[in-house]
Amino acid sequence: MVGMVWEDAPYPMLAVSTTGTVEQANKAARRLLAGLVVGERLEHAVPEWLSHAHFGCGGSERYGAIGDRVYQAHPVQAAADRIVWWLVDVTERQHEVDSLREWATFLAEASSELLPSLNLDRCLEVTACLAARRLADVALVVLPRPGRRYAIARCARGGQAVREDAAIDPGTFPGLAEALQGFPPVPPRWSTPEEIPGWALRDGPGEVGSVAVTALPGHGLPAGALVLLRGSPDGFSGDERMFVRLFALWAGSAIAVARLYVEQSIITETLMAELLPPPTPILDGVELAARYRPAGPSEHVGGDFYDVYPAAGSGRESLVVLGDVAGKGLEAAVLTGRIRNTLRALLPLADDHQRVLELLNGVLLSDSDPTRYVTLVLASFQHRGPRVAMRLTSAGHPAPLIMRTDGRVEAVPAVGTLIGVLDEITSVTDSVVLEPGETCLLYSDGIIEARGGPLGHEFFGEERLCEQLGQCAGMPPEALAERVQMLASQWVGDGEHDDMAVVAISAPREQEEGRP
Repeated sequence: MVGMVWEDAPYPMLAVSTTGTVEQANKAARRLLAGLVVGERLEHAVPEWLSHAHFGCGGSERYGAIGDRVYQAHPVQAAADRIVWWLVDVTERQHEVDSLREWATFLAEASSELLPSLNLDRCLEVTACLAARRLADVALVVLPRPGRRYAIARCARGGQAVREDAAIDPGTFPGLAEALQGFPPVPPRWSTPEEIPGWALRDGPGEVGSVAVTALPGHGLPAGALVLLRGSPDGFSGDERMFVRLFALWAGSAIAVARLYVEQSIITETLMAELLPPPTPILDGVELAARYRPAGPSEHVGGDFYDVYPAAGSGRESLVVLGDVAGKGLEAAVLTGRIRNTLRALLPLADDHQRVLELLNGVLLSDSDPTRYVTLVLASFQHRGPRVAMRLTSAGHPAPLIMRTDGRVEAVPAVGTLIGVLDEITSVTDSVVLEPGETCLLYSDGIIEARGGPLGHEFFGEERLCEQLGQCAGMPPEALAERVQMLASQWVGDGEHDDMAVVAISAPREQEEGRP
C-alpha cells in the first residue's frame, strides 16, 4: 500500500540505501531521470549534486539543476539503512532568488562606485551610467543649478555619460518638477510616454515605451531627479520598482554628500581668501617682500600674519603690520582674521600707533578670554628722496632689525606690552631712516624660536639670526626674506615648528651712472 502511494505521488521520490544503492523510484522520478534503473549505484543514476547530498559531501546545498529545471532535495530517514529523497521543483523560486542576487550585486556595485567620489559632476555621470546599465535604455540625472539652469547627465545603455548645463522648463516633463522639489517627498511616477520634451529624448531609444521619474533624496536637501526611459512598452515590474527606489536612495545620498562637499569647499575657499597672506604691492620708492610658512605641513593659515597698506595719498605713510596670535592652526587663524579686519577698520588712525593698539586691545579684552592675545609690530614709512623714513612700534613682539650697508645689524628699541591681556598698554615708537640699500626686517618669533640644530632642541635665536644677516648686506628684499625663512627651516629640519612670517622693507639701492 505504501509503495502504491509513493508510486503515484506527484513529487519524484528515490529510496536509497546508506551505501548508495537506488532501491526504489516512483513514476515521477523515473520520468524525470530517464534511464534510471533500480538497483544501480546512485552516482550513476542522478546528477552529481544529488549524489553529493546523499553522501554528505555537498555541504548544506541540496538543490541543483535536472534538465532545464531546478529541484530542491528533501531527505527523510525511512529506516536505519535507507533514506528517501523527495525532489521539489523550485525553478520559479530560484529565478526569484537569482534575480534578487543580481539586484543585490547591482546595488553593491552602485555603492562602491558612487560613495567614494566627492566630485559632484562625476557623481551625476556615474549615477546615469549605473541606471542605464541595469534599469533603462537611457537614464538622465537632473540637478538644479543657480540661475534657473540645470545640470543634466545622460547615458545610453552601453555608452558613455554626457553632461551639460542647460536652461530647461521642468514643468514640460510630467512628474519632473515635483521630483526636483525634494520636499515634501513624492513617490516615483511610473507612466507611459506623454508629451516628453525633446531635450529628454536626445540619444533616446527611438520610440519611448515607458518612463519613470523619481526623486533622488538627499540629506535634507533635494539631490535632483532620475529619469528612466525604456523602448519597451511593458513598463517596470514590481521588483524593478522596488530596486529603482533603493537605487535612488543610494544615488541621492552620494550626490547630496558630493554637493555638500562642493558647497563647503566654496565657503572654505572664500573664507580662506580672507585669511591667507596678501600679495605684496609695488610701492613708490620702497622695495618690499614677504614670506609666510604655517606650522603644519597641510595647513595654509595659522596664527602669524602680515598686511601691507599702501599710502592713501601724497605725503601719507604706508603701513605694514606683522603679528603673531596666541596658538596655531584654524582657531588661531580665525582670531587672526578678526584682528586683521579690526586693524583695517582702524586705518584712518594709522598715524597714531598708540591709539590703534589701545583700540585693538579693547576689542580683544571684550572677549573675556585671556588666551586670546596677539603681539604686533607696526611699521609706517614713506620715501624721502633716496631714503626711507620709518616709524616702528612693537607690542610684545621681537624687535625689528635694521641691516646697514656696512654689514651692521641693529635691533630697534621699540618695545611695548602685548595686546589683549592688560587693561592699560604701553608702547614706544622709534624712528629709523634707511639709506639706499638698507633694509628693515620684521619677523615673528617662529624664526628665532625655531628649535633644532645639531642637538635637536636648541633655539635658532636672535644672536644667530643677526650673525647670518650680517652676511646679507645689500641683498634684495625678496632674496633676504627667502634667506631668513630658509635658515629657520633648515635649523628645524623635520621637527615641529611654529608659524613663520617675515617682511623685508628696503630703500632701493642707488643705480650707478650708466647702468640700468
